Amino acid sequence: MKAIGYRTAGAIDSAKALEDIELPRPKATGRDILVEVAAISVNPVDTKVRRRASPEAGEWKILGWDAVGRVAEIGEAVTTFKPGDEVFYAGSITRPGANSQFHLVDERIVGHKPKSLSNAEAAALPLTAITAWEMLFDRLDIRRAVPGAANAILIVGGAGGVGSIAIQLVRALTDVTVIATASRPETQDWVRELGAHHVVDHGKPIAEQVAALGIGAPAFVFSTTETQRHLDEIVELIAPQGRFGLIDDPEALSIMGFKRKAVSIHWELMFTRAIFETPDMGEQGKLLDEVGELIDAGNIRTTLSQVLRPINAENLKQAHALIESGRAKGKIVLEGF
Repeated sequence: MKAIGYRTAGAIDSAKALEDIELPRPKATGRDILVEVAAISVNPVDTKVRRRASPEAGEWKILGWDAVGRVAEIGEAVTTFKPGDEVFYAGSITRPGANSQFHLVDERIVGHKPKSLSNAEAAALPLTAITAWEMLFDRLDIRRAVPGAANAILIVGGAGGVGSIAIQLVRALTDVTVIATASRPETQDWVRELGAHHVVDHGKPIAEQVAALGIGAPAFVFSTTETQRHLDEIVELIAPQGRFGLIDDPEALSIMGFKRKAVSIHWELMFTRAIFETPDMGEQGKLLDEVGELIDAGNIRTTLSQVLRPINAENLKQAHALIESGRAKGKIVLEGF
């Protein structure tokens, strides 16, 4: 089968950063399903792993943690899917990724593809939807009010992949006011289209802009990017007893500033359930099905912004470079081998 991989971690401009290769087709056993991949999307985690993690000597590292496709085979213990079913999922970071024609994934973390979306539109959603859902409803628990705080959430990096779906989930499932950050006219327009009530510029001091909205101190802050840069502003603007969540990888993060306000800190990694095979691992498949229902009901929409065809090393390099530029809006998808 066709696949895209690398043997040495490094910069995207290296000739061997990503290569078109041939690998044996896997076989489904146990609770795994084998998916014939139709479309994939690219996330910041792909670029981070590519820069830092090399495979064992002589082996290929296959990236890709967002996929849409059709079930080709099922393991003997599979109960949720059958061959021919259309699915979407993000997979596990501890297993080979989905940048290949056929891909093995545990059925528990797989959802049924939304019927109203194309393969490319659906591929934009799984990883970011899981990340946003788990942060909003499992970690920050935004349906539970903070006494005295504005019933509002500040989403730092609202135009990125996670921010784009988080805005929509908050609007579709709660009455929480959404304040999104975006620094360019096109990204500010994007977050408004997705449903943000207010937009502030993270290129300028955030706390002052949030205070000027006149709605009070937000109960919740969800930082998707550059947390270290914005930390002091977040400490200043968040309500006492508020809840703060982040998903990026700051080199250092001093949380002492939150102590006076008794703010709780929450880290989200959507791979945790799959890495540790937690007892509630199947919740990811369920929430993807709920996201699919919201999509098909017209309550939220895909965050797809760009499609590259076909799925090959050249196009994947282009997508990685755009992600690393920090100027991506929404999600970049590759379709078709």
